[in-house]
Amino acid sequence: QEKSCHLSAALLGEDSEISQEQLHELLKYAALGKCHNAAQPSWCRIYHQSHLAGVVVVVLHEMSQLHFYRFYLQFKHLRKVFQHRFTLAPSANFPVSLYGEGTNLKPQNTPQGLTSTRSECITKSSDLQCDPIIQRYGEKKQGLTSYTLTLEEQEKNDYPIEGSPGCKGYISTECHQQRTDSSPLFGLDCEMCLTAKGNEVTRVSLVDARGRCLLNELVRPEGTVVNYRTRFSGITKKMLLPVKTRLSDIQTRLKKMLPHDAVLVGHSLNSDLQALEMIHPSVIDTSLLFARSEGRRFKLKFLAKAVLGKEIQCEQKLGHDPTEDARAALELAQFFIEQGPTKVAELNLEMLLTAEKLAEVSQNKAALQPQGCGFQEQLNEPPSLSKPCFLDCLQETGQKPLLLGRQGLDSSGLCQSNLSTSNKQILQKALEGVPLSKFSIIQFSLGPEYLASHLHAGLHEKVRSKLTDMLTIYAGPFEENFCMKSVKKEFGRCGPIQSLTVVTETFQPYVCIQYEVLEAAQLAVESLNGAEVAGSCIKVQRPVTAAMLDCNVLIKELELDVENEGVIYVAGLKKSLTETDLQEEFSQFKDLETLFLPKDLQSGKHRNCCFLKFQKTQSALDALEAINGWTMKGSELRSRNALAPGHLWKWIWQMNHSNGKQGKHIFYEKMEQLSESEQDLRKKVKKLDHHIKKLYRSLQNNTLCVVLFPGVNSTNGSQSGLGLMGIKDEGRSAC
Repeated sequence: QEKSCHLSAALLGEDSEISQEQLHELLKYAALGKCHNAAQPSWCRIYHQSHLAGVVVVVLHEMSQLHFYRFYLQFKHLRKVFQHRFTLAPSANFPVSLYGEGTNLKPQNTPQGLTSTRSECITKSSDLQCDPIIQRYGEKKQGLTSYTLTLEEQEKNDYPIEGSPGCKGYISTECHQQRTDSSPLFGLDCEMCLTAKGNEVTRVSLVDARGRCLLNELVRPEGTVVNYRTRFSGITKKMLLPVKTRLSDIQTRLKKMLPHDAVLVGHSLNSDLQALEMIHPSVIDTSLLFARSEGRRFKLKFLAKAVLGKEIQCEQKLGHDPTEDARAALELAQFFIEQGPTKVAELNLEMLLTAEKLAEVSQNKAALQPQGCGFQEQLNEPPSLSKPCFLDCLQETGQKPLLLGRQGLDSSGLCQSNLSTSNKQILQKALEGVPLSKFSIIQFSLGPEYLASHLHAGLHEKVRSKLTDMLTIYAGPFEENFCMKSVKKEFGRCGPIQSLTVVTETFQPYVCIQYEVLEAAQLAVESLNGAEVAGSCIKVQRPVTAAMLDCNVLIKELELDVENEGVIYVAGLKKSLTETDLQEEFSQFKDLETLFLPKDLQSGKHRNCCFLKFQKTQSALDALEAINGWTMKGSELRSRNALAPGHLWKWIWQMNHSNGKQGKHIFYEKMEQLSESEQDLRKKVKKLDHHIKKLYRSLQNNTLCVVLFPGVNSTNGSQSGLGLMGIKDEGRSAC
C-alpha cells in the first residue's frame, strides 16, 4: 500500500519568519531526499519523502504578504487549502536565488582554455584519478557485464525487482540465462501520457545492437487520458483513436522478442520498466554509466551531442522520438564499452557541460531584459564553478526541472520566452509540463501596471487602515464621571490593549479601545456588547466605514481559514504566569500540540493572552467550552476560535505600531488612480486564485505544493513575503 506523505511544521507564533536559505533547505530535501547531503529542514519535517510525487513552487511575482491579506476574500482557494503558512523574508527575485547561482556563468569569467570544442576539453591524465568514472570502474577496458547494475544498485535506483512489494502483478521477461560479455544489447525507451490511473505507456520502442528498430508501437492506456503531454510525448488524441494494442500485448511481444541473455539499455531505464510493469534482471543505465559526483546525472540529450556528436530531442520536432532515444542510449553504452573508462573520462564531460552553458548564456544575453517580471533579473554575479546549484543537481540526478513565467527558464538551461505570455498561457504550459517534471517553478504576475511603487504604498496604507479599524472598538455610552480604571480592567480581560481614549464629541462619553490582536477586539464585541460595565449598560461596536462593511464576512472567513483549524485564543491570563505554568495548567486538555505566548516585541514581556493549537479540531472545541469562564490563579479566562494565523501576529504588531507616514503623500496623490484600478485588480487577483486552483487540482496525490508571495525588497522599502505550503491529498484536492 502506498504510503501517504505529510508535512509537519511548528509555525505558530512570531518566530515563524522563514529565510530564503531555510526555504531552499526545504525544497532541496523535498526534491532530492538524502542525495547531495540534503537533510530534513530545521523548521519543518517531511514524512515519507521518498513517496513524494513531485514538488511544485508557485511564485506570485512582486507580491507580498500585504497582497494576500488585502485581497484575502479573493484568495478563496489559497486560504482554504494550504495547511501551513509562514512569513517569508523578502526576496528581490526568488527564482534567480534558487536557480541563477549556478547558471549565470559569464563568458568573461571563463577559466583559461575553456571552450566548447571537445579537443580543448580533454582532461590531463594527472586529473583522471579524481574522475568519478575512473573511481567507479577503474582505468582498464572491461566487458559489458562489468557495467550492468547489481541487484543492490537496481533496488537503490527504483528498478522493479522480483518479489518486491511494489511490483505485485508485474510481468517478468523471464530472461534468466547467465550474461556474458557477448550477450546481446537492446535499447528501450517509452513515452507516457497522464491518465486517470497515473502515468501510462502510450508508445514503446525497442532497437537491437545494430540500431535497427524492432518495435515502435502505440499503446492504448487503460485509464482515460487526462493530459497527452504532446509537447514531450509526441502523442495526440488523434493518434490514439484507432489504437487497439494494450499494455499486456506489449508485455507478451517483448517477452517473445528478447533472448534469454538479453541486456536492456536505456537512460533512466527504471521509469520505462516501471511504466511497462515488467521486470528484467540485466540492465545498463546510461544515466548512471556516465558517472558524476554526488549522484548527479547527465541528460541524454547532452550525452548524445557531447559523446556521439548527434542532435536528439530537437525543438523543431513534436515531442521526443522513443526510437531515437533508445538508439542514442544504446550507442552511448556501446561507446563506453568499446572505448573504456579512461577514454570516456578524457572527454571531460563536466567541462563540456559548463562550456555548453556558457554558450547558451552568451547567445541569450542580448535578449535579457533588465526590467519586467522575468526570471532573468539580477543575474549579475558569477557563482563558484566548483559547487553545483540546486536545480543543476535536479537535472543531473535525472530529474527535469520545469520553469515557466512571463520571461522564463526551461529544463534545458537559459532561454527567453515571449514577454507577452499571459498567466493563462503559463497555466496551460504548466498543466502540460508539471506532470512530466519532479520539480517545477511556475511564476504568475499581476502585470507591471499593478506592481508600481505608488500602488504598493497605497496598498500598504489601505491594509494598515483596515487592520486598525478591525482592531478598534467603540464602547458606551458611559455616565459623565465613569471609572476609566474599571473600563480598562474589563476590556483588558479580552486581550492586550494598545490604546484607550475617551471620545468627548458625543453627548455622553464613549471609549475608543484599540487592541493588539484581532481576537481580543472580536471577543470584546461578542462578550461585552449589552453588558454592564462601570455602572452603565453599554453597546460595543467597530467603526462604521466603507472599508468595514464586509468586516463580518471577513471575520467568518478568517475563522474558517485552514491554518486556524484546531487553534483557540485564550485571554485574561495573569502576566506573572510563565510559559511553564501555562503548559502545566493546560496539560489536562487532550491532543494539545503547541502553546504560543505572544510577547511585546519592544519590552520582551509576554501579553495576557495565548494561543493553543490542538491536533484535532474536536479537542479544540472541547477545550474552548471548558476554558470559557474558567478561573486560573484568581483570573477569569475568556476564549474563542483563533482569527489571525500565528505568523501574522508579528506583522499585525508592526503594522499597528507604524506611523503610516511611509509613502503617505504618494498615496493621497495617487488615490484617485488607485480607486479606478481597484476593481480591476480584485478581478485579476480572483482570476489568479482560480489559475492556482486549477493547477493544484491537476497535481498528483502526494505532491508538495508551495505558493510564494516573495515580498518586495527595493530601495523604496521592503515588504515581507508569505509562504503557503501543503502536500496534496485527495481530501484537500476536493476543496
